[in-house]
Amino acid sequence: MTGNSNFAHLDTSRLPSPCHVLDLARLEDNLKLLKRVGDESGVEILLALKAFSCFAVADLVAKYLSGMAASGLYEARLGKTRFGGAMHAYAPGLKEGEIDEMLTYADHLILNSLGQWLRFRSRLEGRAGVEYGLRVNPGHNEVENPLYDPCAPWSRLGVPAKELRAEDLDGLSGIHIHALCDHPYDAFARMLDAVEKNCGHLFGAIDWINLGGGLLITEDDFPADQLISRLKAFRERTGLEVYLEPGTAIGLHAGALVSEVLDRSSNVGELAIMDASATCHMPDVIEAPFTPDVLGAETLPRDTNAREGEPSIVRLGGPTCLAGDIIGTYRFETPPQVGDRLIFLDLGYYTMVKATTFNGTPLPALALWDSRTDALEIVKEFSYADFEGRLS
Repeated sequence: MTGNSNFAHLDTSRLPSPCHVLDLARLEDNLKLLKRVGDESGVEILLALKAFSCFAVADLVAKYLSGMAASGLYEARLGKTRFGGAMHAYAPGLKEGEIDEMLTYADHLILNSLGQWLRFRSRLEGRAGVEYGLRVNPGHNEVENPLYDPCAPWSRLGVPAKELRAEDLDGLSGIHIHALCDHPYDAFARMLDAVEKNCGHLFGAIDWINLGGGLLITEDDFPADQLISRLKAFRERTGLEVYLEPGTAIGLHAGALVSEVLDRSSNVGELAIMDASATCHMPDVIEAPFTPDVLGAETLPRDTNAREGEPSIVRLGGPTCLAGDIIGTYRFETPPQVGDRLIFLDLGYYTMVKATTFNGTPLPALALWDSRTDALEIVKEFSYADFEGRLS
């Protein structure tokens, strides 16, 4: 199965709109590959809940992965109670009042600074079954967009490796590194070189290292065997237990967002208003920014200007009052009309976890679909109560 071709066979008339759809076949393919990487390299693979936290597929995830990685108390609770397995918990700002509850879920708790560790050490030490680590900034940049670069200047995430000595890690058993964001293997190889160079002086003081996520292991052309060899060699050379915590790679090419055209109009160029919103349902479209592909359409550059008299070029936007609620501009062989359904591709990660109800916009439903059998289950639909429940 290549890329998003699986969704060409999805009958959208069977779904409510808008609706997140997860293809169980592609999701399981991703999980199988991740398990192979873990098994053959001797590395533990965790799911980063910040990117993918659909507990409707918890049993499937638990079948292949070692556990979860959380970035706060609620994610840690969700991971432990809904998914199970190991729980590596981290919080840039750890609240003193949350520590006891956090420790009921976490078997590895990662502190963001030495100040955190020193402040809370007396409360943390002696907790049976819990190991502690420190997030370390390796001083290596691979991420071009500062919004997603954990190693950018002034980063609040972790302690710069050059400021640490081995003795600073007294009482800690591991370090956590995260420096990638949807990168190919070559970027990982460079990062690992930098980790060995810049953090190697700490290895003798620790038992494990978490190398984070941001690596597109499940992309169709990813050199998995090369990654396995590199990880195995690193683990054997250092003697460290190694963890990876992919997020995007879990749901890559396994998710889509189905949306219906609510209205058509023109203002110099052709416009369509969808019942899915960029700002509410896919905020990274605005934050990154990026333009999600639409099945059967050509994605045009974000700076494409409106072109009067070109009906095949249509700009799609959401139903909110935000002027910038723009999903993207596309060229269609047959321009969509009111009532048509479109499939926005590769929105299985970060979309569901970041969705909001701004303007009272309903959240998309969630459906599980198996492209092998065409079996479909609508597992969640949201209502006014979900909007009102966030307000007071």
